[in-house]
Amino acid sequence: MSKKVRVRFAPSPTGGLHLGGVRTVLYNYLFAKQNGGDFIVRIEDTDQTRFVEGAEEYIFNTLEWCGLTPDESPKHGGPHAPYRQSERKESYRKYAEELVAKGLAYYAFDTAEDLDAKRKEIANFQYGHSTRISMKNSLTLSDTEFKNLIDANTPYVIRVKLEPHQEIKFTDLIRGEVHFDTTQVDDKVLLKADGMPTYHLAVVVDDYAMQISHAFRGEEWLPSAPVHIFLWDKLFGLENMPQWAHLPLILKPDGNGKLSKRDGDRLGFPVFAMDWKDPRTNEQATGFKERGFLPEAFTNMLAMLGWNSGSEQELFSLEELIEKFSLERVHKGGAKFDFEKAKWFNHEWIKKSTIYDVRSTIYNLFKEHNILVDDESKFEKVFELVKDRCVLLNDFVQQAGYFFQTPTNIDITALQPKWDDKKKSFFTALIQQWNNDFAGDATQLEQQFKALSETQQIKAGELMLPLRVMLVGGKFGPGVFEIASIIGKEETIKRIENTIAMLA
Repeated sequence: MSKKVRVRFAPSPTGGLHLGGVRTVLYNYLFAKQNGGDFIVRIEDTDQTRFVEGAEEYIFNTLEWCGLTPDESPKHGGPHAPYRQSERKESYRKYAEELVAKGLAYYAFDTAEDLDAKRKEIANFQYGHSTRISMKNSLTLSDTEFKNLIDANTPYVIRVKLEPHQEIKFTDLIRGEVHFDTTQVDDKVLLKADGMPTYHLAVVVDDYAMQISHAFRGEEWLPSAPVHIFLWDKLFGLENMPQWAHLPLILKPDGNGKLSKRDGDRLGFPVFAMDWKDPRTNEQATGFKERGFLPEAFTNMLAMLGWNSGSEQELFSLEELIEKFSLERVHKGGAKFDFEKAKWFNHEWIKKSTIYDVRSTIYNLFKEHNILVDDESKFEKVFELVKDRCVLLNDFVQQAGYFFQTPTNIDITALQPKWDDKKKSFFTALIQQWNNDFAGDATQLEQQFKALSETQQIKAGELMLPLRVMLVGGKFGPGVFEIASIIGKEETIKRIENTIAMLA
């Protein structure tokens, strides 16, 4: 490629980061790193009415958790600062005025009331080639009327002027040749009454200023493409325009429409990368991180939502994704979100993980549940023993917590139907034997257990479930003698005694 690869993610700081947004980041990042390029984050905060306190910090925290560090951003700096559009306000007006001077844009003085009246008068009203002539703008006003409005500081916007029946086309890196008829395109606002640009003007001006080579964005932006291409053509020349790729949507599990937060709330899964609390409404949204996802699993899962490597391989590290990713294998159609498949990715990554990858996360989870880890080597042994049983990191609380804390809830109902004096006699004898001779090794403990069951003339298989429930509180966990070996003689005997007393 002759031009250095420079890609950007340009979010608005208006709330939590939807997994579709993170996937856009990921594809940008992979493409940039694969081609030795730069990944830029630019904050599009020109709509101050939608600005939400804390949203920008949340975006960067999410990218940090995912391991997708920008080369340039408001936080990381760079040669094209500032990276917040609100701080670049002065750079946009001259381009809007240039378009007006060329007859390609115009001033519009219509009030909100004027526009509301038109919407009531005309169904599906669009401010465009067929309606602009009946509105209050510099195309319909006399020179005197226009000058008087300007001299009186009457609020106005600048709108692009697109003529009908023109063909606008471009080559999308995913979809191929895309054609538009300008007859269907309205006269978008370029500069608002407060002097701030809209997305349509700002994205073009900033992509030019920051020398963006490729622009990846969701397919919902396709209808805006003709306006952006028109602006590129008239302001900077199409030869300077980035190559575009419009990414497929992430769909609801049933494939019927774009995945939304409401779908997650309804079906019980997160759609944001991390927990987000809206400061305006105090509404809380759960994130993948807090549900117990590893960042490696989250990014791996996202990569596969709309892309495949062309092989049977499904598990990819970030380094492998950088090596394998290609736009040619990004799908044109939307990808259905499947939370069970997302959990599968997480389970596989937990199985691949080491204690060093997840220690701090599990320690924090234990701390929240008042579980104290007082033996590091014991913790490492427990981790290896139970990690294959954990689909989410939060599962470690149930699957490993009882190694460090006596269970407070014992599933007595699982034992009561088949509990009898014979079983009670066995466990009483087991306590006595292990008090005298508790072999620390799991294999030896199992041999002692089975030898006693033969002496007591009771099948060992009938005794395994009661022992498990006594030690862990329920019908789960790894090998029961491994558990006894790790928690030790005193704790094992204490738990058996406690349960027998509860069954009395």
